Amino acid sequence: MSEHRNQPGREGSTFAGEIGAKVRRKLHARRSAQAVWFGLGMLGVIGWSVVVPTLIGAAVGLWLDRHHPGGRNWTLALMMAGLGLGCLNAWQWVQRQGVATKPATGGDDV
Repeated sequence: MSEHRNQPGREGSTFAGEIGAKVRRKLHARRSAQAVWFGLGMLGVIGWSVVVPTLIGAAVGLWLDRHHPGGRNWTLALMMAGLGLGCLNAWQWVQRQGVATKPATGGDDV
């Protein structure tokens, strides 16, 4: 290492290269960690956007079945309607996030 110190211009370029490599590794690790947390957060949002309407549909259906008994099973019908609504909501949310996170391109993509 001492022979590198005596050569002019060599120390700066080696040092800058080492620093640049460390910075690149650090930025790559930071982006990877952000991608993991973003994925987990998206999974949570999608899960709740499906579960909440399903549970609301089941609760309203139970209430209807208890207060207005009849030949229909409102619990199952409204739970399935809530599930469909929640899946539609999650699908639309993922579509919006996909458009928002796509990198901008210079040309016109068709």
